[in-house]
Parts: sequence; structure tokens; C-alpha cells
Amino acid sequence: MNRGLTLSSVVLAALLAISGCTFMTGQTAGQYVDDTAITSSVKAKLTGEKTANLTRIEVDTTNQVVTLNGIVESADQKAKAEQLARQVGGVKGVKNNLQVQKQS
Repeated sequence: MNRGLTLSSVVLAALLAISGCTFMTGQTAGQYVDDTAITSSVKAKLTGEKTANLTRIEVDTTNQVVTLNGIVESADQKAKAEQLARQVGGVKGVKNNLQVQKQS
């Protein structure tokens, strides 16, 4: 009987955590996992880019829309980062908020 009660408690806690995720973000647990995978893939593409230093770009994904934030050195880098993000499977759109660093 104790074992059944413990298992029920664990299942209930898991359901509450998942529904809490949905309540807080408006996403299901599956959508959250998909967005996390997309973010990781975009970060990997940016880090792997050899022709430009795109490692300082912040990446966030919500409902399969990737948001890029940060500062880059040129308009070409800004465009390249967006292009790489769009290449990732599952991406529905990209919000490119990257700022080009002013040359002094």
C-alpha cells in the first residue's frame, strides 16, 4: 500500500510540473522540448561557423520562432547568423535583434 501511494505521489508531482510548465509558458512539455532542441541546434551552428565569430549571440526559441540577440561586428555577420538559424529543422521564423557594433 505504501508503494502504491509513493508511486501515485510521484506521478501526481510529474503531472503538476508539466501542467505548471504549460501554465507559465503557454507551451506544452513537448513544445518546450522542441524549442530547447532548436535553440541547441542554432547555438551549435553559430559556434561551428568558421568564417565569423558568432559565439556571443544569445539564442532563445519560443513556439519554434528563434530570437537572436547580441552584438556582431558587421551586417554580413548579422545576415549570416540569421541564415544559419533558418537552416535548422523545425524553425518557423527568426527574429533578428542583432546589433551591428559601430566601428570607431
